[in-house]
Amino acid sequence: MKIKNTKSLCPECGKTLDAEVFSEDGKVLIKKTCDEHGEFVNTYWGDYELYKRAEKFTPSITSVENPSVEDMTSCPDNCGLCSKHETSTVLGLIDVTNRCNLRCPVCFANAAAAGYKYEPSQDEIRQMLKNLRNLKPHPCLAIQYAGGEPTVRKDIVELVEMAKEEGFTHVQIATNGLRLARKEQLAKDLKAAGCNTIYLAFDGVTPEPYINNRGKDLLPYKLDAIENCRKAGLGVVLVPTLIKGINDHQVGEIIKFAFDNNDIVYGVNFQPVSFAGRTPADEVEEQRITISDFVEIIEDETDGQVPTDSFYPPSFVEPIAEVISRLNGEDSAKVTLNCHQHCGIATYVFRQKTEGDGKDKLIPITDFIDVEDLFDKLTEYNEKLERGKFGSHKRVLAGLTGNLPKMVHPSRTPEDLDIVKILLNVFAKGDYDALGAFSKDAMLISCMHFMDPFNFDVDRVKKCVIHYATPDGRIIPFCTMNSKYRQGVEQKFAQPLRQK
Repeated sequence: MKIKNTKSLCPECGKTLDAEVFSEDGKVLIKKTCDEHGEFVNTYWGDYELYKRAEKFTPSITSVENPSVEDMTSCPDNCGLCSKHETSTVLGLIDVTNRCNLRCPVCFANAAAAGYKYEPSQDEIRQMLKNLRNLKPHPCLAIQYAGGEPTVRKDIVELVEMAKEEGFTHVQIATNGLRLARKEQLAKDLKAAGCNTIYLAFDGVTPEPYINNRGKDLLPYKLDAIENCRKAGLGVVLVPTLIKGINDHQVGEIIKFAFDNNDIVYGVNFQPVSFAGRTPADEVEEQRITISDFVEIIEDETDGQVPTDSFYPPSFVEPIAEVISRLNGEDSAKVTLNCHQHCGIATYVFRQKTEGDGKDKLIPITDFIDVEDLFDKLTEYNEKLERGKFGSHKRVLAGLTGNLPKMVHPSRTPEDLDIVKILLNVFAKGDYDALGAFSKDAMLISCMHFMDPFNFDVDRVKKCVIHYATPDGRIIPFCTMNSKYRQGVEQKFAQPLRQK
């Protein structure tokens, strides 16, 4: 059954092609034909019913007022951001180098494989930071330094300080953790400079996934890196790259590891492998894990304690951010997680110790809060606040005070968690510190499925909220950068690989 028409890419030559997304045998597929390289049919989502469920949470449109390029051609052939883009930048990315101290076959960028060095100067990086902060009407607030391996730059601490100078409230570094493991002081220096989070590649709890994904057993380095971050008080998010048959059977153990280290590990963001290179189509289908596959794996790995219906797309939380902003006198259209409903999925999970068999119980937030009722009620309140009639703030706060307890099931709520009080403080005061009590025992479990040329969908690109800044002044959506533009950008600013 046909779902929609869209634009996609040829996996061989990168040409933009007409494509059709359709359902067949309970799956969602994408089909396109290149005049030169023939037809490609690939999995888009593994389960049509879960696809339809996510479809209910279509995000808002928050286009930038000052796009870098005009839409003089069809998307995605003129990225930068163009005037067709439908979201602001929630997380900005800057590749500070393509050098790396590993040679991973699943990596987006690698100087050794490319044959050249791409490493923007401090002046270029500062300008890229300014470009992200100059977006209107909403400057980007969060930045991630990526690569390559960002920590191979000797000035990485200075780059963190630079991001803070330019007004970024959240700074994180995507890293393999090797230098953090080897240099205890580095975590302390990054923390002192203002780094908020280490986005740590973490593929499993045994040596095998690292040997397969990265070429060597890196687990001891991961453990040392986490320990050094713990000593520095520097928060960690684990980032497993999931590949079918390699580490999908370790999802449950990775979550358990995160909970065992939840004094410093704040979340796990699983990323199914993206086939950005020239991978044979049959190998793509053999190794592909989609979002719906991921949530089914979670349900199986947790013995049903975290079922598939515990997860929602990030766009689900839009009404929460809007109510908080409007009640606290902030810009009602403030940047929020309005990425495409099929880009990712997430939930909060609590762990409660149990007596008897000693097994821990996992409790997703959906077990004790009627989240869809909350979503509907907040959407209603936003409409009242937007109309801005006299007394609407007081009436909405009164409504929240009266209705929130009805949406919470005390008998299912984790012990010592006064979730109603926490939420009322957040809504009424914009008191994000109150979330500390909430997140102390909670773990954010998420999955972001980045696209590749095989499953590329221009509709998702237009609603991407994770954007690369580049030295030529452009701001390019993540999946377009890695599927279409990376090589051209890097080669434009390339240097010889071996420089003294």
